[in-house]
Amino acid sequence: MSIVNQIKSAGARLSRYAAGAALGLGLVVGLAPDPVLAARLAVQETPTVADPAIWVIRDADSTIYLFGTVHLMRPGLDWMTPKVRDAFTSADELWLELDDPSDQAAAVPLVQQYGISPQTPLSSLLTAEEFATLDTAARSMGLTGAAMEPMRPWLAGLTLSIAPLTRAGFDPAAGVDVMLRAQATERGLPIRGLETMEQQIRFFATMSDADQLAFLRQTLESYEIAAEMLDQLADRWTVGDMDGLFALGGAELSTQSRSFYDILLTNRNADWARQIQEELAGSGEVFIAVGALHLAGPDSVQEQLEDLGIRAERL
Repeated sequence: MSIVNQIKSAGARLSRYAAGAALGLGLVVGLAPDPVLAARLAVQETPTVADPAIWVIRDADSTIYLFGTVHLMRPGLDWMTPKVRDAFTSADELWLELDDPSDQAAAVPLVQQYGISPQTPLSSLLTAEEFATLDTAARSMGLTGAAMEPMRPWLAGLTLSIAPLTRAGFDPAAGVDVMLRAQATERGLPIRGLETMEQQIRFFATMSDADQLAFLRQTLESYEIAAEMLDQLADRWTVGDMDGLFALGGAELSTQSRSFYDILLTNRNADWARQIQEELAGSGEVFIAVGALHLAGPDSVQEQLEDLGIRAERL
């Protein structure tokens, strides 16, 4: 089955990151919940006490913390629990998916290189009805369909995925990664990226034209439920429910869209595990913060580390 059909059959919706704030925050996969799971989660109250999950890896002279994050958050939640604070303040370095996710100077030429195709306007790829939906979505974030015409479908899809989230009150500035980076900068901590911005963009830009168009159409179809989906994921993260997080955000994708799942999660997790293994050969304390879905499920960073003979213990 092609990735196009896999995305359609799984009902996958990828969240964020292209130009502007969307691109600057990282890469995350979202999966529309099945009706039974959605109904169960909908009756749960929004958590008022945060207890997000954190793990530690130790050897004789190294300590590495793994902390799962939500890249977009509603402002006001105090997620810096004592155990997270203690781990963060003891660290000598901060590792994020990107060392500087808000580096627009780096993002602009990459977006121009991989995301702009004036010779193939979006209106020539979409039906009139689809383009009208795109225009409506674009206007909600201060753009228009006409302004988005030169974008390749992957860039349009990622750009539009942020609109309903910010409109619903999710703020990139309140994102866990952004806040951790600000605190690390204030403390003078070295900040390292597990990946480059170009790598993250190329995950989407190298998709076939058909796959990109399917992704854009899926984004338009799921546009109105995006905020509800992120609310449910954030709620599971807030209480440290990694099984619930994976059930909501990755389980169906792993079985019905395996190729895509591996590109966005499994393969990246394996690469990060190898980087952690190399770091353990040295000494010091490192705090690693990545999207929480990377630390959930059977192909998580922790499971990849286990395959390398390295145990991550949940605190």
